[in-house]
Amino acid sequence: MCGRYATTRTGDQLALDFLATLGEHFIERAPDYNMAPTKQAAIIVQRSDESGGLRREVVTAHWGLIPSWSRDEKIASRLINARSETVGEKPSFRSAFAKRRAIVPVDGYYEWHQSKLSGGAKAKQPFYLSRPGGLNLAGLYEWWRQPDDEWRLTFSILTTSAEGDAGIIHDRAPLHVPVDLYDDWLAPEPEPELLQALVPATPGLVEAWPVSDRVNAVRNNGPELIEPLPLEPPSRGSLA
Repeated sequence: MCGRYATTRTGDQLALDFLATLGEHFIERAPDYNMAPTKQAAIIVQRSDESGGLRREVVTAHWGLIPSWSRDEKIASRLINARSETVGEKPSFRSAFAKRRAIVPVDGYYEWHQSKLSGGAKAKQPFYLSRPGGLNLAGLYEWWRQPDDEWRLTFSILTTSAEGDAGIIHDRAPLHVPVDLYDDWLAPEPEPELLQALVPATPGLVEAWPVSDRVNAVRNNGPELIEPLPLEPPSRGSLA
């Protein structure tokens, strides 16, 4: 799964990188090295323009999708990730998957590797996974009408199974959208086989290194969170 990530690109940088415009719903956010569920972040969507064409927009949304039919915003914390294997079937995600897909630009993301200590105790070591230029994660977005009648834009990140050596840190991984698939992923009606063309953000695409457990607390933020610790990555045999 993906439960925390780092994002530092400005709106102007994202607009340039994705050949997009800053949308009406974009709010510039400070660099965030500990992006957590329910916080706001930039995502890339595709919307109709005045001429009936399509254009990419950079918008700001809350992490944690709230289905349009939900009566309670608390569901958002449970819907930060969508399993790609069932996203087209689950009531919480199927409408967004069919019509409202997004790209979530991140510098890198965090995962926690659980291992057994002597005596049977368990410990979790956070790792940071990244690549030069960052990652463009496959996402979904949804509009939710709040009790005060204001609309909230929310999003979720798609994940896939990470098996074998690819799952050495965690058995789930977010899906990365290659540059040549931006248009296909954001299109109003995606091809059924498109999910299989996306790339799991696992070793081979990303590098991983252990980082301080300061990332565990959302109040901690700053570039020091992604600095590597002098530890060896876990071996497959150490997985619990």
